[in-house]
Amino acid sequence: MKQPIVTLITGANTGMGFEIAAELGQQGQTILVGARDLERGQAAIKQLTDQGAEATLVQLDVTNQDSIAKAVHQIETDYGYLSILINNAGAAFDQHQAPSQLSTNVMRRDFDINFFGLIDVTQAMLPLLSKSSAARIINISSMMGSLTASLMPGAETYQASAVGYQASKAAANMFTIQLAKQLSASDTNITVNAVDPGMVATNFGGTSAASAAARGAKTPAQGVARTVALATRSTIDTATFTNTNGIVPW
Repeated sequence: MKQPIVTLITGANTGMGFEIAAELGQQGQTILVGARDLERGQAAIKQLTDQGAEATLVQLDVTNQDSIAKAVHQIETDYGYLSILINNAGAAFDQHQAPSQLSTNVMRRDFDINFFGLIDVTQAMLPLLSKSSAARIINISSMMGSLTASLMPGAETYQASAVGYQASKAAANMFTIQLAKQLSASDTNITVNAVDPGMVATNFGGTSAASAAARGAKTPAQGVARTVALATRSTIDTATFTNTNGIVPW
């Protein structure tokens, strides 16, 4: 009998995370809504279940080891395995400060969520993912973290300056590559990929969804399209960095 698809999405109570949860829930996946705030997480669960999705709250702060351990225990007790991990939780604290002035304290806040938090959650969930017949790890990255694009005058992110956020995403990309190589060499059935959603009209990084939309940001549905594709296709490659337009340079 085929295993039901159990999908954990971090930061899923709002923004892109919620959109991913809604779309995958509509496609029949069992959605585990990772949310740091209990009340907001419960509100998201109500919305998802009202839409007909099978959704459960997993209270999860990606920067807290005890919280991660409790999440692992909950998933192991309730399901015994995990099919898909979508590392969506992220933050940007840079406020477009110049790299010559941005405090390393701010950069550490970026890294705590976007890099160390992503790694801690991934490492903790690997034993559960290994129990799935075919598991996937999808890391929500950004073209902002592309070293190549940062040097290309024609690239849409060429003028961007958010060095803490950008560096944390570049670091997460390297973790994606190295973990994908390790798991592939170990003959496991776990793929690891990074996705660039582009600029999306949400309240991310201290800006409002309305102001982001006014600057030409994608809708949440457009922003999550590539992630949803990777989470639903029958087979996918590993160690890729892509968006809806194709390959993104590392």
